[in-house]
Amino acid sequence: MKMEHVGIMVKDMDESLAFYQNILGLQLRSREWLNDTVELAFLFFPEQPSVEVELLLGGPVESEGIVNHLAFTVKNMEAELERLKEAGVKLVDEEPRSILNNTVKIAFFQGPNGEKLELVER
Repeated sequence: MKMEHVGIMVKDMDESLAFYQNILGLQLRSREWLNDTVELAFLFFPEQPSVEVELLLGGPVESEGIVNHLAFTVKNMEAELERLKEAGVKLVDEEPRSILNNTVKIAFFQGPNGEKLELVER
């Protein structure tokens, strides 16, 4: 078994696509309407094309939720936090937190829909 994709409910597809592409560096694989009310977009990192982020517009957020969080691996936590801050991204953690006996650094930030996103430096 391996990771396939993570689905995130969004309020505005264009705004969300701009965030995930321009701020986080994902590339758009496809965008289409599932039916008259639900639009889907699939994004991926070029370095990891087998795992996708699926954005869904038009579904029942209240009953299905957005997601708890989506995590991204980074090599330099401090530099990435500074880049996000300069881009106007809302940081939950201005400074990274150390976990697992100080072997892992994490920091949370928010996407354009209020979704909780995490940076992880191992």
